[in-house]
Amino acid sequence: MFRTRALFRKLQPLGDRVLVKRAPKEVQTSSGIYLPTSNTKDPNEGEVMAVGPGERDVTGTLHATTLAVGDKVLLPEYGGTKVKLGEDEVFMFRESDILGKFE
Repeated sequence: MFRTRALFRKLQPLGDRVLVKRAPKEVQTSSGIYLPTSNTKDPNEGEVMAVGPGERDVTGTLHATTLAVGDKVLLPEYGGTKVKLGEDEVFMFRESDILGKFE
């Protein structure tokens, strides 16, 4: 775990980009039935691992991102850029592409 966190510190998103690690796939239903991993779709939840400084407007004013490391977010079904860091697979999204933040 510590080694993985160190890898995320090395990749700093630029602009309004956010680095997100998707939640693991559900492989068991609430009643205990195991699902084949090929039939389960990617979850639309994730955890923010790193955020960029924000986006500059045409006057040069920096608008900071509203997300912070550790936030749980709702992701779109498609989109994001897949990034392989060590053995982990994370996704880079623009902050405007992220649908919401869980409280």
